[in-house]
Amino acid sequence: MERRSFLRRAVIGTSAAAFGGSLWAGSAFAAPAQPGAGPYGALGAADANGIQLPAGFTSRVIARSGQTVAGTSYTWHNAPDGGACFADGSGWIYVSNSEINPSGGASAVKFGSTGAVTGAYRILSGTRQNCAGGKTPWNTWLSCEEVSLGYVYETDPFGVNAAVRRDAMGRFKHEAAAADPVRRAIYLTEDESDGCFYRFLPTTWGNLSSGTLQVFKAGTATSGTFTWQTVPDPDGAPTTTRNQVSGAKRFNGGEGCYYANDTVWFTTKGDNRVWQVNLAAGTYELAYDDSLVVGGGAPLTGVDNVTGASSGDLFVAEDGGNMEICIITPDDVVAPFLRITGQSSSEITGPAFSPDGRRLYFSSQRGTSGSSSGGITYEVTGPFRA
Repeated sequence: MERRSFLRRAVIGTSAAAFGGSLWAGSAFAAPAQPGAGPYGALGAADANGIQLPAGFTSRVIARSGQTVAGTSYTWHNAPDGGACFADGSGWIYVSNSEINPSGGASAVKFGSTGAVTGAYRILSGTRQNCAGGKTPWNTWLSCEEVSLGYVYETDPFGVNAAVRRDAMGRFKHEAAAADPVRRAIYLTEDESDGCFYRFLPTTWGNLSSGTLQVFKAGTATSGTFTWQTVPDPDGAPTTTRNQVSGAKRFNGGEGCYYANDTVWFTTKGDNRVWQVNLAAGTYELAYDDSLVVGGGAPLTGVDNVTGASSGDLFVAEDGGNMEICIITPDDVVAPFLRITGQSSSEITGPAFSPDGRRLYFSSQRGTSGSSSGGITYEVTGPFRA
């Protein structure tokens, strides 16, 4: 999944000349066949669920907050947020956080081999404002509390084992997590305007009960080299976790986080950026920055949760913007993949692919009502790129 730096500014629907020659020197402009269309083509008219999709794709509603999930007796949680998919025999499971405070927690929906819903249940209760999180290689879901001195909870998507609070992973305003099996690390974002980027090194890979929390150190530039330094007191007291290490690099509102092939990407909502960290080379840089689009018109705004496909494409959900999930391809094309209409007071959360890569799950956190009780969780099926 090698990806060129998006400092080349290959932005859909914007001419190369608009960015100035210096940003384009020696690089090609990955323009689509028609303005605004990415590798899947232009978006069509809104379907019965109010979703605009490329040709060949269809959507369905999986669950609605406050209502029982079809075919089950389980009532879906309010404010659905971060999510992930897990293989379950010939079927799969989609887990989803609940970003409400108090209560929070997370739920799961089970699917059979044909995609039919076969069950739904709670996997975490009694927590606070569970926003995003991450999937582990040993098939657990890390559900993160987006509150001051919040915790990470390790949960069982299959609903068998009780959730466990993982104190060693630090107390701060947790957002997302991404596991790196090569370096045996879990990367963590922090949703503060002066937040940091962390990694947790478990004492034993596969066991998060103990380990070392480290913070990302680098200069103030948007690219360069970096190091990691151990956080002295991960419990965040009496000094907040992000203020314990001099030289820790600050990021404006850490959000989604995704790892693949020696690279970790994460988003920062305060400045609408996607960051790319090359872990093998020990370098970092911007993968996307909407502020560098001269005259406005950036295709991706309000960056939030992020996931990836086997094709190497990144799928970035918008918190606000115009309610799109946008794609960033390995060829540096950025374009909307889908758009939810009539829900301008909501945000898109929890994008995740089924294990076979043929279905994309996500939620509109507040739906058409604009309140946490109006959440809607969707599935999109179609010819995703292999």
